[in-house]
Amino acid sequence: MKHWVLHSLLAVVIGVGAASVPRAFAYEETEVTDGGTLTGTITLEGKVPRPKGYNLITLPDQVYCGRISDGRGWRILQPFKVGAAGEFRDVVVYLEGIEKGKRFEQSSIPRIEARDCLFVPFTTVVRDDQNVVVVNMDPVMHDIQAYETSHMGPRVLFNVPLPMNPQHPRDLKDRSEAAMYHRHMAGAPMKQLVNLSKGRRVFVMQCGFHAYMESWGVAVTNPYYAMTDQDGRFEIGAIPPGTYKMVVWHPYIGGAKERTVTIEANGKVEVNV
Repeated sequence: MKHWVLHSLLAVVIGVGAASVPRAFAYEETEVTDGGTLTGTITLEGKVPRPKGYNLITLPDQVYCGRISDGRGWRILQPFKVGAAGEFRDVVVYLEGIEKGKRFEQSSIPRIEARDCLFVPFTTVVRDDQNVVVVNMDPVMHDIQAYETSHMGPRVLFNVPLPMNPQHPRDLKDRSEAAMYHRHMAGAPMKQLVNLSKGRRVFVMQCGFHAYMESWGVAVTNPYYAMTDQDGRFEIGAIPPGTYKMVVWHPYIGGAKERTVTIEANGKVEVNV
């Protein structure tokens, strides 16, 4: 029953993030000779929301995974990476409505690591119908469970064990010895296909053993996207002239935020949100 409730809640959260981002067409690669540039800054106004807390007493691997805690038995997960002036980091910005443009290729398959009982990075941009690689760097077992949602509720994308590197010691019986062991070594990589249902863009990955391990992904259908840097800045170049929907996405802002932008030939547009 507990797992059913968790999955139902995930369906609600994912549905909020994905409701306004349908897919419509296949992208065509072509040469862009008069493309424009979209830049801007994403800022979080007001107080940064409190982090999520998980009571380690109820979860396994309290010694190793508990090293990153508040010192009182609670493991902390802060989904918001925000600078002193509100610079909102690791926010995805992408454009919709571009049917053809620059080459759409990824330099490498997106990689997500389990490190210190966290999934890193917390947000990932993937190309739909392509693979992601998940690797366990920890000396404890993890289990990856990835979900999307649909009108029928959540759908499992994949659910596989995440093996440890065999060189990690498996006989750390003493609690102090286990707590002092901090080495990271890659286990066997798990390559998984991200193939979302029509009209869905967002998926979430969790560890079946450690509830505080989350990683969120958004699938894009064209190469016109960026993730905000340490200053909350983003830049998207070589955009064909036209009017498009600009989408700002982060899994914890209550859904995608949208703007309409018009890109002139060889022009530069700045949008601050």
